[in-house]
Amino acid sequence: MENKRELFQTMTRRFGFLDKNCCSIGDVDLSLAQSHILYEIDKQHEPSMQQIAETLAMDITTFSRQIQTLMKRNLVQKTPAEQDKRVAILSLTPKGTSMVKMIDERMNAYLEEVFSDMNEFEKEIVLRSIKRLNDAMAKATVCCQPLM
Repeated sequence: MENKRELFQTMTRRFGFLDKNCCSIGDVDLSLAQSHILYEIDKQHEPSMQQIAETLAMDITTFSRQIQTLMKRNLVQKTPAEQDKRVAILSLTPKGTSMVKMIDERMNAYLEEVFSDMNEFEKEIVLRSIKRLNDAMAKATVCCQPLM
């Protein structure tokens, strides 16, 4: 059996290279973190800053700096929540929506190419296995912490 960590390192590295190439559109270069932020804002319904930061497991200070950068690039906007003005609701600007759409198209094209090398049975097994792995990872209690 292959080294599990090696398999994950290789896959993560390949996605890292992919994201680096997929997140530069026109005159806008996005970091991997910024790409994930835009994706989550688009996916969630009227999310607060805290919700997105928690989803991405980012500390709020780092997250706030990323949001400021995305706002300067006219990709994200913050609006005070109706019920509590202290809570900032995040949304994409039209430029942000367009950016998410273009990144999504590139990622989908890449994944189509990757899966084109597999038959339907293999695709189904891989996708089911990834889903199962994600579920198991969500339940794991130890994540990169020193063992006692």
